[in-house]
Amino acid sequence: EEGYDIIVTLEPNVQVFLEKQLKAIRNEWEPTRGGAIVLEPGTGKILAMAAFPNFDPNAYGEEDSLGVFVNPMVENTYEFGSVFKPLTMAAGIDKGVVTPETKYFDKGFLELNGYTIRNFDGKGRGEATMQHVLDESLNTGAAFVASKLGKASMRDYFINYGLGEKTGITLPGEVSGNLENLNSRNDIEYATASFGQGISTTPLEFARAAASLANGGKIMQPYLVERVIRPGREDVVFEPKLVDQVLKPESSHIISQMLVKVADDFLLGGTVKFKHWTAAAKTGTAQIAREDGKGYYDDQYLHSFLAWAPGFDAKFLLFMYIEKPQGVRYASASLGPYYDDIMQFLLTYYDVPPDR
Repeated sequence: EEGYDIIVTLEPNVQVFLEKQLKAIRNEWEPTRGGAIVLEPGTGKILAMAAFPNFDPNAYGEEDSLGVFVNPMVENTYEFGSVFKPLTMAAGIDKGVVTPETKYFDKGFLELNGYTIRNFDGKGRGEATMQHVLDESLNTGAAFVASKLGKASMRDYFINYGLGEKTGITLPGEVSGNLENLNSRNDIEYATASFGQGISTTPLEFARAAASLANGGKIMQPYLVERVIRPGREDVVFEPKLVDQVLKPESSHIISQMLVKVADDFLLGGTVKFKHWTAAAKTGTAQIAREDGKGYYDDQYLHSFLAWAPGFDAKFLLFMYIEKPQGVRYASASLGPYYDDIMQFLLTYYDVPPDR
């Protein structure tokens, strides 16, 4: 109402830094669209959120394209790819069907229902553990976990992660992702969903789900408004809200261990490992679905990056994505250096004590 003041959760310095990093990403890789979000996994509080292309609110009438007025963080859905593998792996660990040491035989491909799934490089690793599946982002390994989970359990976990439903954040135009493929009886739909293809989410929906891996297994309500000041009346105060407990705390700890190892040893060859803090990370490089619904483009990709730090007491979760970057094949190369800068900034800006 007129005369009320809204206090938002955004931290201005973090927001400015995030927007500068997105601008640099846009200049370097020339993606068509992109965005990023920083939130507190334990509370759901959003510290920064930005996307491009954007517009000047003081001159919005000069914009030719209505598309810039859409907030893709809540109004667009994407197939994010391999950043989904930790969700699948955590479900398998929580259900007790796999451990980090569980082995399977990787031929480099898998044939299901007349379709062939391949690893990103088409190569087989032979005997591989679940840790290797995340280290080297093996599609066949994610599909193996899905087969161990079974259709009903996998569908239940993905629904309990809050995928396929709106987060309920106080922003206009929010849509929900699409888990329709998990109503199929075909193994292939579950296999592809295990590595983030064939199902879609909004960036915020995915970030909420991923935060459960970092915060002890809790699905928290994301929120952007901290307080509404009403002159002459009591303030409306928004508190962290627990929506669901999707994983056991020990499952969250195990998947964090696995992704800290990924960040330390495998992300850009271990060159973005923090000296004083642990961090958990996973990249995604997904093919983009064709507009006509007939498969995927061979030469167009969506890059995504999920990370949180510190690895075992997460203060921040960062999720970034860019669409159709030019001159770069994998998300580790396009977004890895920017993750390094953003997370380093957060850890030092908030004066987080070292955990190494």
